Amino acid sequence: MNLIGRTALITGAGQGIGQACAEVFAERGANLVLMDKNKRTLPKVADQITEKGGHVKAILIDLTHHRKLHKIIDVVKSQAHIDILVNNAGFDRPGTTMKIGKEQFNAVLGIHVGVPFFLIKSFIQEMRAARWGRIINISSIYGVQGAKGEAAYSTAKAAVIGLTKTAAREAGKDGVTVNAIVPGLIKTPPMIRLPDKYKIPIIEQTLLGRMGEPIEVAKVAAFLASDDSSFITGSTITVSGGWGI
Repeated sequence: MNLIGRTALITGAGQGIGQACAEVFAERGANLVLMDKNKRTLPKVADQITEKGGHVKAILIDLTHHRKLHKIIDVVKSQAHIDILVNNAGFDRPGTTMKIGKEQFNAVLGIHVGVPFFLIKSFIQEMRAARWGRIINISSIYGVQGAKGEAAYSTAKAAVIGLTKTAAREAGKDGVTVNAIVPGLIKTPPMIRLPDKYKIPIIEQTLLGRMGEPIEVAKVAAFLASDDSSFITGSTITVSGGWGI
């Protein structure tokens, strides 16, 4: 899973799955463009990777600020060719279909679907022209099976899978693969803070009987980003420890 000579843009890279992807990709030789809005965590991630000899450009940005994002992407494109795109950033606004507000619903769809759509649109033509590219979208088990009280998040993560398959159909003939990872309960900061009354039932339904580690998702992402996955596109790869089968 050699990524030497490739440049990867990873969103939500300040913690959790995004941070793990940054670390694993760097270990495999990729140059990194990392995006996150967390002023405390992103610089630490970038510094740790740089200290180990990695090449990192860290960009502090709220991806929902569309004008700023447009300007930043123009700068990124002028400085580097993005070979690998990992759409990981997101947040949740819990609520049932009856209770969640339209503004909250749209905000969740914006970060999970609108931002990946814009980033794919921004970089896919260059990937197609180069006859090589990897796009990896992070979905969720909730996007496959739904979840009570997660009307917006489940809808958004289901849409990620639809976007993945559509982009894969459009770009496959030009050597660009587009895949989605479907994590289960992963030990990210929000999930660590989740009350046990919600975590324990999920762990009990997980065949391996535990939460997953971010690096276990990141290693799958690294595989999908490499030449080793050259005949995989339009796929959803579940990394859930057996939850949701």
